[in-house]
Amino acid sequence: MKKHNIFTTAFSVVYPLYLTKVEKKGRTKEEVDSIVFWLTGYDAKGLKKVLDEKIDFQTFFENAPKFNPNASRIKGVICGHRVEDIEDKLMQKIRYLDKMVDELAKGKPLQKIFRD
Repeated sequence: MKKHNIFTTAFSVVYPLYLTKVEKKGRTKEEVDSIVFWLTGYDAKGLKKVLDEKIDFQTFFENAPKFNPNASRIKGVICGHRVEDIEDKLMQKIRYLDKMVDELAKGKPLQKIFRD
């Protein structure tokens, strides 16, 4: 089975797109980073390394220090797919992140985005 292109795309390519999306709506880089930290367990140093070394999405999630067990509470549609129904686990993790960034851009408070 062919790997999806996003799996081999560097996280550093998509990260600025996340920032642009939320900053246009008055949200901040710090809020995007806090979403990344919550979902993956990376910290600022780890995220900087991912970005500097142009690590791809597959490696980004495989090496995530602690993928948040509450991520399964993320529900809804992103890119025309219900995140809870995505069978490929890597694609589901990518879409969880997309969904959280999307919610941030739509003005949802971080406390609600985190679903703790």
